[in-house]
Amino acid sequence: MCSGRVDLEFVLRAFSNGMDGVFIGGCHLNECNYLTHGNYHALNMTLLCRKIMEHIGLNPERLSIEFMSSGEGILFAEVMNDFGKKVQELGPLGKSEGLDENELKSRLEEVRKLIPYIKLLKREKLALRLDKEEEYDEFYTRDEIDRLFSEVVSYYIDPAKCQACMICLRRCPVEAIAGGKKQIHVIDQDKCIKCGTCFEVCPPRFGAVGEITGEPVPPPIPEEERMIVRKSKKNKVICF
Repeated sequence: MCSGRVDLEFVLRAFSNGMDGVFIGGCHLNECNYLTHGNYHALNMTLLCRKIMEHIGLNPERLSIEFMSSGEGILFAEVMNDFGKKVQELGPLGKSEGLDENELKSRLEEVRKLIPYIKLLKREKLALRLDKEEEYDEFYTRDEIDRLFSEVVSYYIDPAKCQACMICLRRCPVEAIAGGKKQIHVIDQDKCIKCGTCFEVCPPRFGAVGEITGEPVPPPIPEEERMIVRKSKKNKVICF
């Protein structure tokens, strides 16, 4: 499998499942077997993930990436032995960093929920090719990652503008929007992955979906108040 297919979700899921270390092996840079140069994407993803790990309190040395050919069996064995020893020295995931099991799981889950948002925000950097190893350490800075999490965008449907057209509800990839044909839509913030699909597909004439940054999202209106009341052409009120 091309190393470019190793997603950020795969790595964080492995840590969520209790793995003490994750190793990614890829072809030598500029020697891609599939002409896609996915190994550059794997490298950029790894550098990003290591900074995220540092942000949530995990030792970034628990994640490693190395590039080698299928004919370098001896090198592969040496690299794996070295990484295995390093992980043993680091000890159990979380405990060595002073994080209890529940806190560790909570932090990893919060990051995993934001993966689509992170990938969307960093898509240009993830597509770049880093040819010099000295660029690796500062490709993603600590301040950049801190801002990434402190300035997370949330999406909110304004009940005064929602026309219950159901476009955002149908297009939401994780079914985080509740509502109906005649009912004001509401975003479940616990399910929302911040992908921005609802914001993009909401008809401009309604403009019901808004972006909120650095502020709490207003609480959803009670379910009994979500039914839309429309006026007929003869100014008669029709209640659905």
